Amino acid sequence: MYLIKNRKKRHKKNKRYMLFKSPQKKGTCHKVTIMKPKKPNSATRKVAKITFMKCKRKTVSQIPGIKHNLQKFSTVLIRGGRAKDLPGVKYRIIRGVFDLKNVYNRFKGRSKYGIKKYV
Repeated sequence: MYLIKNRKKRHKKNKRYMLFKSPQKKGTCHKVTIMKPKKPNSATRKVAKITFMKCKRKTVSQIPGIKHNLQKFSTVLIRGGRAKDLPGVKYRIIRGVFDLKNVYNRFKGRSKYGIKKYV
């Protein structure tokens, strides 16, 4: 009689491996640059190279919204969410937290850009 072995379950690859079971992480900005998107689109997207506080890994993340005040060695909070037309960019910086200011004169989609509701 032969023993039938069960198949091993395939482990799902974590796409946001820098966050590692946490919704956001704190990091330090090391370089602020621009990137050009892939073929059908054309723009200058603002990105920042960031080192995480706990582990010394580096990653590139996008700065959403119009204008920013990000500089070298400023502290930021990072969340998941890739930029589809920027290769290798899997994270976004949260506006209005730590050193990155919120977007001014924003009335729609305010929660993504750190703006409180004015009554």
